[in-house]
Amino acid sequence: KRQKGKFSFSRYFQKFMPGDSVAVVRELSVRFGYPKRLQGKTGKVIEKQGNSYEVEIKDLNKPKKYFIRPIHLRRIQGVSA
Repeated sequence: KRQKGKFSFSRYFQKFMPGDSVAVVRELSVRFGYPKRLQGKTGKVIEKQGNSYEVEIKDLNKPKKYFIRPIHLRRIQGVSA
């Protein structure tokens, strides 16, 4: 089924542990506030801060840290970052 305009509450309230590998998948119905180039990037969760998670993403071999809400993150299974 189409999911346009809707978001899943399970994705909105999902939990991550430090060290989890995640992919940035923008939820278009919720404001993202970061450049579009982050879409599809993978990184590692550093810690939780407030409602967001600090995610370290490598950009041309230089690690950068972003605070991203969990609705824009998807857990990657079996990948070590």
